[in-house]
Amino acid sequence: MAVIEHSSLDVKLKRVDRIYRPGEVVEGILIINAKSGWSHNGISLQVVGQAKLQLSARSVGIFESMSNLKPLVLMDLPVVVLDAGRLPDGTTETPFEFQLPSEGLHESYHGVYINVEYKINVDCERGVMKKALHRSIEFIVEVPENAKHETEPERFEITPESLENVRSNTLDQIPKFKISGRLFHKLCPINLPFTGEVTIEASQAPVKSVELQLVRVETVKHPDSGNTAREATEIQNIQIGDGDVCRNLVIPLYMIFPRLFTCPTMLTELFKVEFEVNLIVVFADGYMVTENFPIVLYRGR
Repeated sequence: MAVIEHSSLDVKLKRVDRIYRPGEVVEGILIINAKSGWSHNGISLQVVGQAKLQLSARSVGIFESMSNLKPLVLMDLPVVVLDAGRLPDGTTETPFEFQLPSEGLHESYHGVYINVEYKINVDCERGVMKKALHRSIEFIVEVPENAKHETEPERFEITPESLENVRSNTLDQIPKFKISGRLFHKLCPINLPFTGEVTIEASQAPVKSVELQLVRVETVKHPDSGNTAREATEIQNIQIGDGDVCRNLVIPLYMIFPRLFTCPTMLTELFKVEFEVNLIVVFADGYMVTENFPIVLYRGR
């Protein structure tokens, strides 16, 4: 009858939120549960930071080869925790620490076509008769920068005449409306909400819904040909007005930037991560008006 072994390997970081910044020391412990005790060939950590790039199905033809889209290595640090030896029966806790580089790191980000991840990979080789133990854990890197200041909120006004993708000879078919408002920030601290206000001053057609949409724009550049693939995908959509809202009522805009799915705007040689906000007004007769606002996210110190 086969005997099932219950040895295990776990990693716990000192910080519960697992958030670190460049130049900081990452501390933690390895928790090794050695059933009946056993010998090992050493226990080591491999700290890896990578920016992984990929393409959507419709963008694959833009590049001659997908094989050149290799992960961009941001850090690769080996750490020896225990030399070869023997662990006693029971649980053994071993501390470890390492320092993050002060430069060259990008903020953690989980997108659709671009992912920036930092992981601690732990391996314990136990010889030919026992299965090796492996554990992987992700930690978060935040990269602060100096605060960016704006002079004043940006005002906007939307009317049928201001729409871009409408032919002049079809303007008479569009119900008359006037929408105004202002954005308090287009240079947005990522740890603070996106804020502003919008007012439906006039509308011949009843309003069905008013929505605020956050969009990520990811651009990947081929390292050899220089061709670029640009994809825009929705992160979240928040309804801020339901039904035929009152005219001249100031509707507040308030949206939290979700962690990991947003990051400070990144502009690098091989990839870009940018963000936009769409204000969408849906009318009861089926018309929909969208106003696009590019924004810049940053993380203040």
